[in-house]
Amino acid sequence: MTAPNEPRVVIVGAGPAGIRAAETLAAAGLRPTVIDEGTRAGGQIYRRPPDGFTRPPETLYGSQAAKAVALHTAFDGLVSAGRIVHLPRHSVVALADGTLHAVGDGGSRRIGYDRLILATGATDRLAPVPGWQAPGVYSLGAMQIALKAQGVAMGRRVVLAGSGPLLTLLATQLLKAGAQVAAVLDTAGLRGQMAAFPDLAVRPSFALEGLAMRARLGRLYHAGVALDGIETSETGVTAVRWADAGGRARQTACDAVGLGWHLRAETQLADLAGCRFFYDATWAQWLPCADRLGRAGDGVYLAGDGLRLLGADGAEVAGRLAAAACLSDLGLPGPDGTADLKRLARLERFARGIARAFPWPAAQVRALPDDAVLCRCEGITAGSVRETAAYGGSESNRVKSLGRAGMGRCQGRYCQLAAADLIAFAGGLTHAGDAGRLRAQAPVRPTPVGAWLEEDDSGPILRDSA
Repeated sequence: MTAPNEPRVVIVGAGPAGIRAAETLAAAGLRPTVIDEGTRAGGQIYRRPPDGFTRPPETLYGSQAAKAVALHTAFDGLVSAGRIVHLPRHSVVALADGTLHAVGDGGSRRIGYDRLILATGATDRLAPVPGWQAPGVYSLGAMQIALKAQGVAMGRRVVLAGSGPLLTLLATQLLKAGAQVAAVLDTAGLRGQMAAFPDLAVRPSFALEGLAMRARLGRLYHAGVALDGIETSETGVTAVRWADAGGRARQTACDAVGLGWHLRAETQLADLAGCRFFYDATWAQWLPCADRLGRAGDGVYLAGDGLRLLGADGAEVAGRLAAAACLSDLGLPGPDGTADLKRLARLERFARGIARAFPWPAAQVRALPDDAVLCRCEGITAGSVRETAAYGGSESNRVKSLGRAGMGRCQGRYCQLAAADLIAFAGGLTHAGDAGRLRAQAPVRPTPVGAWLEEDDSGPILRDSA
């Protein structure tokens, strides 16, 4: 139970950033509450399988196994020692006035806080491809989760397409698990990848590991491709149509497709918390504003991929820095972040190199045929978005209100970046950021109406701010 005069610090997310933040706060004598959607801590990158799963960490996490085990052990030790409060299998769906609204196994709860650290991570960044709404098309992250958590390959003959480190990583993981990968289609060209190598070389082991994975894929890997569409039948996916770097039309038979273009920061809660945003042209997405330690507002701190897309190592650094900032603002002693800030600069350079090597396929999005589905939740086509923009103006929220693109269950997580590209291009704007950012709406996850009616604000970790 939190002591009566002890500041209530809540961390949302138990990935690398959330774990290190909790560890830093606990070392200073605080007892933070950690809320996470997962059953066990680790986040998506170090997702843990169910009890009784026999594949060892070395198989699940490869060269990162030691880091994964260290994080899992640190968090489990904090929980067992009673130094943190862990609320698993809960989603924070809204926040306002120092109160979080979380929905989970035990129903809906109100959780008061004095300081809030958001370590919400990132999701797949998806670009629409004609036919991507068909059964059998998944995100790369979804395929990796199925492999890590259940040892399942999604499909008997798989095509992976997109760009970014996860594309080749997942391909090698599937092959190692015995799955049949028919092709790995990278929309990033080799020339652009090589041009970014000086920045990638600041982390030579990671750069070399990426090249080694590429080599293991051999002729399965194709760079600089253009995706033309996904062929389907009544039962689902049958093939992917694409053109190679030389412009030659190709078609690869498959029964499952994984798509992904690196990551998109998960920022809905930061938006509801009142954080400001800016359009980052390198990453081609809107990101929250924060200082070097993660301060993003009055009592609000951001850490991990929900702030900057720096990967798991960067998330650990950012988690410690956000907790240090929180302790400093509370007038409590905390760690000196000098070394972490220096490391952060190197990680940021590497991340920028990743963004340049594996860019968002804006030209592919803008060339979508009118009948291609853009918003899978609502079935809105690219042509409909263009027509709505022409009628209502080149602003994302207006197009959403008039044409429903981004108004479905995912609330634009998977279509708003592509929609912004279409809207900006149709209006002659300089880049997608000029079309504006979709405003977050509560609840940020689909939530039963009954959850709000049965909301509970009782219990030791739910001490109300009033």
